Amino acid sequence: MKDEYHFTNAEQGKFYRPMDELEMPIYLDDEIKAFFWKKMDSGSFSLNEIIKAPLKKDIEVSKKLAP
Repeated sequence: MKDEYHFTNAEQGKFYRPMDELEMPIYLDDEIKAFFWKKMDSGSFSLNEIIKAPLKKDIEVSKKLAP
């Protein structure tokens, strides 16, 4: 490391992005990926749409079960 750093031209928050703008990488098990790839091959939907659908249904069920 340097003995001294100069921040005279620094810009605070230059690389800041709110959490809701960040894309969250999600890693799926091979079995789950294979299931969704097979499902995608049988239709004209995108992988993104096919994976979102059961997640949205799960959220709906969770909301109904929650007090």
